[in-house]
Amino acid sequence: MHILLVEDDAELGGAIKHALEQQSYAITWLRDGREASEALRGTPVDLVLLDLGLPGKDGLEVLAQARRAGVKTPVLVMTARDALETRIRGLDLGADDYLVKPFHLGELSARIRSLTRRTQGLADNLVEVGGLRLNLATAEVEFRGELVSLTRREFALLRVLMERAGRIVRRETLENSVYGLDTVVERNAIEVQVHWLRRKLSAEVIHTVRGIGYMIPREPK
Repeated sequence: MHILLVEDDAELGGAIKHALEQQSYAITWLRDGREASEALRGTPVDLVLLDLGLPGKDGLEVLAQARRAGVKTPVLVMTARDALETRIRGLDLGADDYLVKPFHLGELSARIRSLTRRTQGLADNLVEVGGLRLNLATAEVEFRGELVSLTRREFALLRVLMERAGRIVRRETLENSVYGLDTVVERNAIEVQVHWLRRKLSAEVIHTVRGIGYMIPREPK
């Protein structure tokens, strides 16, 4: 899952980025409102964590412009502005959730999982495809009833493919979701991750669509 973090506070932004990367999220961190607006018009992301008090352009303006442009990406607003009027305005402009600073990183993680469930139509933190079972809350993976130990990036890659089961996922989408936009990705990085996933699961679980990307069938063997 690729998250765009927009936070100008270096200490807080660094703490959020580190904590979420440990949970297998790919993070692109920006500190300026104008850069955030440009990013939202570019490469799609799965979720935006948006501060309001930003240099260059206020977070509410970033949010409003994104919604006017048709950007439907879920947005979780993080701010020290706790006035009721500000919260109402943010929600009316298109925010999906609101978290007042200071907050515990555990609560932020829980709200991210909640938004993920909501956007994917899930009732709980489980994603199941055939013999595969992925727990978003614990980052555990079961295959045919047995726990499988995966690296952070293997988990992130499997998650993207399972959430889009039955559909082809382009290599570029996988790279963005697993590595984010701030990382220089080697040409065969995704192929290497797929290789190790196949070894740990089964060679038939992930299908290669030559020249395009990869997919997991809705009922993998």
